[in-house]
Amino acid sequence: MSSPTSESRDERPQNTSQEKTMKTPTSSALRGAIQLGIGYTVGNLTSKPDRDVLMQDFYMVESVFMPSEGSNLTPAHHYPDFRFKTYAPLAFRYFRELFGIKPDDYLYSICNEPLIELSNPGASSSWFYVTGDDEFIIKTVQHKEAEFLQKLLPGYYMNLNQNPRTLLPKFYGLYCVQSGGVNTRLVVMNNVLPRAMKMHYKYDLKGSTYKRRASRKEREKSSPTYKDLDFQEQHEGLLFDAETYNALMKTLQRDCRVLESFKIMDYSLLLGIHVLDQSSQDGEAGQGGGDSRRAGPQKVLYSTALESIQGDGKAADALTPDTAMGGIPAKHKDEKLLIFLGIIDILQSYRFIKKLEHSWKALVYDGDSVSVHRPGFYADRFLKFMSTTVFKKIPVIRSASSKRKRSSIQALKCQSQELLSQKEEKKEERRDRLERARSLASLNGQAGSPQRPDLVTTPPGLHRAVSLATTMSSSSSATSRQDLSKSKSSDQSSRSTSALEDSSASLTSDPSAAGDKDDSTMLDVYL
Repeated sequence: MSSPTSESRDERPQNTSQEKTMKTPTSSALRGAIQLGIGYTVGNLTSKPDRDVLMQDFYMVESVFMPSEGSNLTPAHHYPDFRFKTYAPLAFRYFRELFGIKPDDYLYSICNEPLIELSNPGASSSWFYVTGDDEFIIKTVQHKEAEFLQKLLPGYYMNLNQNPRTLLPKFYGLYCVQSGGVNTRLVVMNNVLPRAMKMHYKYDLKGSTYKRRASRKEREKSSPTYKDLDFQEQHEGLLFDAETYNALMKTLQRDCRVLESFKIMDYSLLLGIHVLDQSSQDGEAGQGGGDSRRAGPQKVLYSTALESIQGDGKAADALTPDTAMGGIPAKHKDEKLLIFLGIIDILQSYRFIKKLEHSWKALVYDGDSVSVHRPGFYADRFLKFMSTTVFKKIPVIRSASSKRKRSSIQALKCQSQELLSQKEEKKEERRDRLERARSLASLNGQAGSPQRPDLVTTPPGLHRAVSLATTMSSSSSATSRQDLSKSKSSDQSSRSTSALEDSSASLTSDPSAAGDKDDSTMLDVYL
């Protein structure tokens, strides 16, 4: 087993045979030195009072020498002598407090049990160790990456204060172990893929297509890590409900803009897929051979994928035992899934070497398909690939009952509209009749009693004719014979009344003709 990534302080060539003999003890000695160094520095930090983080705290470095025989400050150990450095101890203490990590829990997770070595999931030469309780990942980094992280700390501090719920890596400490003239720098982060949950598929996604397929050697592993082209062949997209999809994409967009502002590129999305149906059929437990770690209370806040995308934590009460590990519920065809994800490898800035790498690859291949690109283009391509190819919304399918309800409601609306139109037609018809009656009354004249609108008004000429006829009738009745029977007079009055009504009707039907006639003609008609 080769030793972890390290850098030599002196550039003198090393003896190859000596390196071979020290491979295995160096790896075990490194893990022991990590536990001893972190135990000493964190314990010593508890004696310092809490205060606000200042700018100089981000660039502070503390160093302690730990000989194998021990000293007045350090305990004795059976590893080679080493020097342990701690970068920005006060700043990282603030980060741990922000995520709810108590010093005792931090020390217990790292120092209580031996660190477990993991296989390298990426293309870098880094080595990974996981704590016994599955909470923290310890990754070895290169000298340039450690320097870049230290320069990144002020902006990282500002971003975490604004939004602690993020898919970016959560850094809890930056350290360096110096042993035998070799510097090994390492960073402590959150564990994205818990070992207690078996990952049926693992992907390292960048959004590019150039050489983004897992190698044959990687495919032969028991738990291979696939890439972008492999995902497009094996999955048609992971389906989420609308609320989860929007929350996930909003978090990714915010994180990508933060990385773009820091001029960071070539990062990846580490995606783990747990198939619930397959695990229940096979009776599988944990990924580490039945290891059911992290069964107790969770020590770290906002460390799981579900917590990172849900700002209000409203789904915490609805978690089942399968989702207690912080997985995001999803679907693929008819399969129910749990998704674990996080952005990794963010310590790659667009420096001069990366610019040369992109220029050379762009000459040989399509410049937009290679992974190395300027930060703005890289972020846009990354988000487009995630929002259209990897993550999708569950389509809303309306049931037949809802369609019948909509059709019945539409029929009721049509019937009510027809009834309203019929009522309006009746109202219009009555209104027309009333208007015609009023126009007919206006044509007949302005006379008549306003209290009796049913009486038909008569013209003034007819009134004069009636009055003249009444005078003549009274004079003739005085000279007539007195023995005229009452029956004849009543008969005569009835005939005169009928004649008067006939003349009134004729005048009403044709008022213009009645206006042309003079009084004598009207009198003749009456007689």
